[in-house]
Amino acid sequence: MEKNFLQNFSLEGKVALVTGASYGIGFGIATAFAQCGATIVFNDIKQELVDKGLAAYKEKGIEAHGYVCDVTDEAAVNALVARIEKEVGVIDILVNNAGIIKRIPMTEMSAAEFRQVIDVDLNAPFIVSKAVIPGMIKKGHGKIINICSMMSELGRETVSAYAAAKGGLKMLTRNICSEYGEYNIQCNGIGPGYIATPQTAPLRERQPDGSRHPFDSFIVAKTPAARWGTPEDLQGPAVFLASDASNFVNGLVLYVDGGILAYIGKQPK
Repeated sequence: MEKNFLQNFSLEGKVALVTGASYGIGFGIATAFAQCGATIVFNDIKQELVDKGLAAYKEKGIEAHGYVCDVTDEAAVNALVARIEKEVGVIDILVNNAGIIKRIPMTEMSAAEFRQVIDVDLNAPFIVSKAVIPGMIKKGHGKIINICSMMSELGRETVSAYAAAKGGLKMLTRNICSEYGEYNIQCNGIGPGYIATPQTAPLRERQPDGSRHPFDSFIVAKTPAARWGTPEDLQGPAVFLASDASNFVNGLVLYVDGGILAYIGKQPK
């Protein structure tokens, strides 16, 4: 009997590593993967964050595997991947989610600060992808999802390092596709729009007079959907890119932005 088409979206029996997924976007994506049958593995930079993440997954009924690892440290990442293969299984799905941003005007930013953002947001996805690709080649399939950004396409004040890193990550995505597509490995990106998370909460707080925060007004006016996104808005696209439903989709960045990149913005009144 032919398999049910919906089985193409199942992640049953798959091992998914989502970096930096103790909370926020990574946690939302990993939760969706678990609901589709995947075994979840995540890392964070401190034991305290890993413990918080494990407790949050447990609360949702998910038995996740958490490890402490600095994704910018190549030796540590190689050791982590070897340990996951031994303790959980060969990684089928990698989401390069760990990232940082430093909002500093370019002329005030030190080269060390610039390098730190590039290290976490661009070098780390290279290091982690490189560590999991050999296992994927042996298995005969693999999915790599890079968390890109609208800053993979657009610039903005104070985010020179972040935009440079996320622009580079878009091209790394295309290059992994180019180099490893023949091994049935698909590497795609997700470019979230402005997502309502605890980190962006201060930008959405009502002003004392009840009016919107200026940045909140700016984002809502620039978004055809007229709202901020939620971590849940990223779950469907992530499951699609992690599943067999996307086996001929490769080198794509899927922007989940409520239409911002399609829109020039309202004419001033």
